[in-house]
Amino acid sequence: MYSAPRGTTDILPADQAYWRYVEQKAARICQLYGYQRIDLPIFEDTGLFVKGTGDTTDIVQKEMYTFTDLGGNSLTLKPEGTPSACRAYLEHGFSNLPQPVKLYYFSPIFRYERPQAGRYRQHYQFGIEALGEADAAMDAEIIEVAWRFLESLGLNKIKLNINSIGCPQCRPAYHKALRDYYGGRIEKLCPDCKSRLDRNVLRLLDCKQPGCQEFQPGAPKGLDYLCANCDDHFQKLQSYLKIIGINYEVDPFIVRGLDYYTRTVFEIQPEEERSQSTIVGGGRYDGLMETLGGKPTPGIGFATGFERIIINLKKETINVPPVPAPRVFIAFLGESARAQAVKLAAALRQAGIGVIVATSPKSLKAQLRHANNLLVPKAVIIGEDEVKAGVVVLRDMATSQQSTVTPEALVTLLR
Repeated sequence: MYSAPRGTTDILPADQAYWRYVEQKAARICQLYGYQRIDLPIFEDTGLFVKGTGDTTDIVQKEMYTFTDLGGNSLTLKPEGTPSACRAYLEHGFSNLPQPVKLYYFSPIFRYERPQAGRYRQHYQFGIEALGEADAAMDAEIIEVAWRFLESLGLNKIKLNINSIGCPQCRPAYHKALRDYYGGRIEKLCPDCKSRLDRNVLRLLDCKQPGCQEFQPGAPKGLDYLCANCDDHFQKLQSYLKIIGINYEVDPFIVRGLDYYTRTVFEIQPEEERSQSTIVGGGRYDGLMETLGGKPTPGIGFATGFERIIINLKKETINVPPVPAPRVFIAFLGESARAQAVKLAAALRQAGIGVIVATSPKSLKAQLRHANNLLVPKAVIIGEDEVKAGVVVLRDMATSQQSTVTPEALVTLLR
């Protein structure tokens, strides 16, 4: 017996209502804000993520699914969506379009990490990117899209944390302060953080090891090192969030786990949970396009995992609409009735009415029991007598009331 690989899961029919609900709400909110759908390849050139995501990140160093194809090319299953969106922007000349270019996508994401609740090695993301606009109003819109999306799902017990991690001009001084602070505690750091101290000191603030986390509260805060432009940008973002009525807290230790972030970073979490339960995370990445070989182009976006959203929907017992199912079950008795059942089913389906036809000549009682198990509201019964008379019997499964109608009248009635 085979089973799904560790870190993957089957999305069973019983759960499809949640997935379609989240996807439809996401597409609707994107339509309201003018974001257009883009579908990106599942795998890309490995260099796109080494350069874009950053060779000092855990994703690139530990978590990517990389392989060599038959042509000798190094390819990687997509571990995140932003570099792919930026690659598409450059490849297809989106810089010639009215800016910003506003995109959204649904995509499987692959990361080799320890499976846990809401975190799988293959999981599914909804992401949006706004490319070509540096103003803080764009940051506020991205956060608003994320917030309104969660609200539209019925998730209201959430909180927004924001921070600014500065830009290449003001960040070196902050990095030096962090190295000085953690350098005096190097013997107590985990092995990963010891190596991060020189390569990417910001990652120390994102470490989940308890021994490293205890040093975080006393660490220097990046907000104290912002240049005038970054500070002005962050103050404007906060003013816009107040204008649109979204409450927030400033968390000076949010840095996110990707090298390309600049200035704004943010997370949305359940009110009662810790940071490991972040539902939405994102930020600004004004230098990424240039890193990938394009002209300097500002950008900002977010990503959220379907699985974590659905966990929270279930936790808050939010009812989602069921996936539309067939409304009619056709039962038959006899071979001539079987042919009539097939013909009638085709006519109903052409009229847009979902139908399930009994597949074997069981007793009428067994067929109706099957219809009841399928929760179909209406049953159509066809026997030899009905075939001769040119009629069918329509049965209400809830009340057991029956009426005799012609096939033509049945289509009109069910519509």
